[in-house]
Amino acid sequence: MTDDATPQPAAPYGTPEVPRVAVRGEARIEVDPEIARIGISVSARGTDRRTALDDLTRRNAAVLDLIKSYGDAVEKLETGAFSISPELTRHGRGERIRAYQGRVHVSAELNDFTSLGELTTRLADLELTRVDGPWWALRPDSPAHGEARRQAVREAVQRAREYAEALGARLAALVELADLGAENAVPMAMAAPAGMMRSAAYGGAMEDAAAPALDLEPQRQTVYAQVNARFTMTPPQL
Repeated sequence: MTDDATPQPAAPYGTPEVPRVAVRGEARIEVDPEIARIGISVSARGTDRRTALDDLTRRNAAVLDLIKSYGDAVEKLETGAFSISPELTRHGRGERIRAYQGRVHVSAELNDFTSLGELTTRLADLELTRVDGPWWALRPDSPAHGEARRQAVREAVQRAREYAEALGARLAALVELADLGAENAVPMAMAAPAGMMRSAAYGGAMEDAAAPALDLEPQRQTVYAQVNARFTMTPPQL
């Protein structure tokens, strides 16, 4: 027996007097990217550890100085993995160290795509430097996300109104509005990648004049939004 005073959960469905309609609103918009990310790998190799470290330090400093010279066009600059490891060679019954290989990874995030093409070319022109990217993206707080959500809500309302009108009824009140999956806390599937790799280059010392800047075309970004909405409506005219 349940206590009559115990509050009971609301019925998931409506009643003949107050029917409910549940819909999903979706939106998909395309916008220009706001930022671009590139990855830079600097390498060095020497017959002894100190030589490899000195060369790697010098080349890494050249990369960082070049990126920093672009000022406000660079929003983020981070150093990732660093490694220095011996290369072994068989010698008789034992092993000998033939050389040392060093590598450091740097990532940069830019908001000026004109500077991006020039910087990418100049980085690839450096000694034993590899450049990957760019990966185009939107900022997490981009207004595009809010616009997509608003469009999804408007579509949900329009869809519910059309269902009600098909029954000779009209919408009365909003009962629930939720992100897809919010009811059971199941994470939403990841959207399409924010940006795909467009170019990769291996740099080395060049004797010719500086290479011309790459002409990079920003990749349009797709923003998705989905909402579930439930409304009450007036009794239908059946």
